[in-house]
Amino acid sequence: MIQSRDFLKAISPYKPGRPIEEVARELKLKGEIIKLASNENPLGTSPLALQAIRKALKESYLYPDDNCYYFRKKLAERWSVEPGNIVVGNGSVEILPLATLAYLDPEHSALGSEGAFIWFKIAARIAAAELIEVPMRNHTHDLQAMLKAVKPNTRMIYIANPNNPTGTIVDRAEVEDFFRRVPDDILVIMDEAYIEYITDPRFPDSFKYLRDGKNILILRTFSKIYGLAGARLGYGIAPKEIIASLAKLRVSFNVNRLSQVAGLAALDDDRHVRRGRAVNEAGKDYLYEAYRKMGLFYLPTFANFIFVDFARDSQIVFEALQKKGIITRTIKEYGFPQALRITIGTEDQNRKLIRALKSVL
Repeated sequence: MIQSRDFLKAISPYKPGRPIEEVARELKLKGEIIKLASNENPLGTSPLALQAIRKALKESYLYPDDNCYYFRKKLAERWSVEPGNIVVGNGSVEILPLATLAYLDPEHSALGSEGAFIWFKIAARIAAAELIEVPMRNHTHDLQAMLKAVKPNTRMIYIANPNNPTGTIVDRAEVEDFFRRVPDDILVIMDEAYIEYITDPRFPDSFKYLRDGKNILILRTFSKIYGLAGARLGYGIAPKEIIASLAKLRVSFNVNRLSQVAGLAALDDDRHVRRGRAVNEAGKDYLYEAYRKMGLFYLPTFANFIFVDFARDSQIVFEALQKKGIITRTIKEYGFPQALRITIGTEDQNRKLIRALKSVL
């Protein structure tokens, strides 16, 4: 039998949140199933995006614009950059292995936090590079420790801000100090998938470092507040030289026609963004109080999910909730065997979650 390359042995496939259809089929559940596992927008897809998709369906027989010309143009206008500063992906996660393949050789190392989004770790191993994992401090990236862990062969540092699965951030002052000290030959990836949920003025402006000429790749997605997780649409913003390198590795037509028109429309849907943020803020207030009354440890979040520690094997809580039609997310592979990552839902969904938790605990 033909053998795969040795570096593949170190890669564990990404484990996504369980889909509703799979849980319903497996447990033979009837009635409503609430999915609070994958940080999707509980309000659904941007209405303007849905209108654009319906209109574009008749063009599905045509190949998409390979360069995403109009979408990149609109993004460039939104962020005051040039289209040449933007690469579009089949979800922002697609851009991570493009970056590692472009900038890491097997003799290089890539650096991230132990409890950071796991797909970066997979991407580093796809490039057969050494992966350096730095312990978190108070469930947050320890940027000073990360700088101390840099080796002569380090070429990439990954910072998810807010971090998934903890929901914590590194603030403006911490990031400013980090960029003053990080070596010039390292590419810093700032993954900001949950940026639209941020209301705290301490959150850093990553574009400042792009304007300052730093080696930075900023990742954004339409999977969260815009409600386009199923359409798979994300993008990266970086200096033109970096974007040109990533573009050489991109698969042709990687972003489909419907996703492009949906993204164009969603960018204009300020009402949907405001509603999503308002529902999220109200949900946080309700769930914080409920978790406090139940004596559960949780982390205040800057995203649309909450890290909750149950002081017991999280699989037990996960399975009990699932039998009641509520899907959450275990995060054992991130080093948190007793915690669940639970998406903030609508008011009704949040109340059903708390009622179910009270009964299973």
